[in-house]
Amino acid sequence: MKFNIKDRFIKELPADPILENSRRQVLKACFSYVEPKKTAKPELLHVSDEMLTNLGLSEADSHSEHFLNVFTGNTVLENTKPYAMCYGGHQFGNWAGQLGDGRAINLFEIEHDNKSWVLQLKGAGETPYSRSGDGLAVLRSSVREYLCSEAMYHLGVPTTRALSIAITGDNVLRDMLYDGNSAYEKGAVVSRISPSFLRFGSYEIFSSRQDVESLKTLVDYTIKHHFSRLGAPSKETYIQFFAEVSQRTLEMIIHWQRVGFVHGVMNTDNMSILGLTIDYGPYGWLEDFSYGWTPNTTDIQHKRYRYGNQPNMGLWNLYQLANALYPLIEDAEPLETVLNQYKTDFDVESLKMMRSKLGLENEDELDKLLIQDLEDNLQLSETDMTIFFRNLSRFNKENPSEGLKIVADAFYVPTEISDKIRQEWNEWFQRYAKRLQNETLSDADRRIQMNTINPKYVLRNYMSQLAIDDADKGDYRLIDELYQLLKQPYTEQPKYEKWFAKRPDWAKHKAGCSMLSCSS
Repeated sequence: MKFNIKDRFIKELPADPILENSRRQVLKACFSYVEPKKTAKPELLHVSDEMLTNLGLSEADSHSEHFLNVFTGNTVLENTKPYAMCYGGHQFGNWAGQLGDGRAINLFEIEHDNKSWVLQLKGAGETPYSRSGDGLAVLRSSVREYLCSEAMYHLGVPTTRALSIAITGDNVLRDMLYDGNSAYEKGAVVSRISPSFLRFGSYEIFSSRQDVESLKTLVDYTIKHHFSRLGAPSKETYIQFFAEVSQRTLEMIIHWQRVGFVHGVMNTDNMSILGLTIDYGPYGWLEDFSYGWTPNTTDIQHKRYRYGNQPNMGLWNLYQLANALYPLIEDAEPLETVLNQYKTDFDVESLKMMRSKLGLENEDELDKLLIQDLEDNLQLSETDMTIFFRNLSRFNKENPSEGLKIVADAFYVPTEISDKIRQEWNEWFQRYAKRLQNETLSDADRRIQMNTINPKYVLRNYMSQLAIDDADKGDYRLIDELYQLLKQPYTEQPKYEKWFAKRPDWAKHKAGCSMLSCSS
């Protein structure tokens, strides 16, 4: 197992001079050196074959004891120095000060096929940023992170990736629902992969401390290695950098809305500077189409991070990044221009995305109203988003009266479909059929097109929970089945048809299947 090590982050950025692994405020530094905690009896549960290839590794490598030890923290590769990153963040709208990698340790950076990757362990032990935590992770959260990051990639959503998941042989104490009922759970480690784990909070921490020198060093580093086409650092380059981060953030969130993904905890320390989905905690997929749904128990009262508010939260977070970058630009106007552009672009891109979900290629001035009325109808009764849009591809514009029958499987409680609701739907299908007459695609071609936009399979929380329950008993086959299924979320896959189904009744209120805490 050989890597082309390129540790640029620790070579080019300021390090914490204190080597002791103690909780503390870390000043004028982007990271602290820290080694992973050795595990008692590690065992690999699954390895992503795709990420092996991306990193220049073979399947044989993944079966070696060396691989197991490196990616569970028991061995530090020669000539590498693991580290935890320093950053701050706004959590639920409030400045939280220093946060940092509390349970993530970056092992090293590599280059392969002209691509750069940072290899990181999540759940590998405490760091100077762990605060009161132990820096460890448990099996349930690790299964969810491992499966989801790979599932999101295949859905076409910008995301960090995962290489492997392992149990550690250690027991970890967790209060899953923050209700005072702590219990020991199996410890686990996920190896996460990304071109960079820098987040908005990485820049906020320096700006909040008026450490403009370190801020400039980090921004210049980021542009040099991740936005190099923008050119040498200058005021204009910084503005362009912010504009591109804004654009990437918007693109990511539009994809979230398209597939019905709810992040659950869009704090600024969970926002990637590269516009990648990062930090899979209390996430979930929209089952009942509801703009007000959040999967996060911590957010249940105010629903700050609900599905319908994710675009606004992206903008709010970009405002905080703009404030952090202001000391390098000292001019608010160009930053405000970028933020205003986000609002304009969201309206345009959101409409374009919804048109694509409906199989509409041409533009029509009445499309906004058609889409608004559709979204209103979807909220008249509990309606499964994934099943509705997937089945809608079978709609025949010559036979609109069959529309309700085509999407009937998406309704959780068919008896809720009253005569009034049925009338609303039938009127909408008539308008949809009329609108499709203006399109050149045949029904068959439109179906093919829509099925590349609307997934058939997503990682519903109950599916993860079933895999977690089996894994807790030592059976890892369902992890692999879901991993294989979610590699092709837009393909029919008849042998996996059982996963194209509404959330079962037993999962509606079960912990882990609906609401999750930040420890999930």
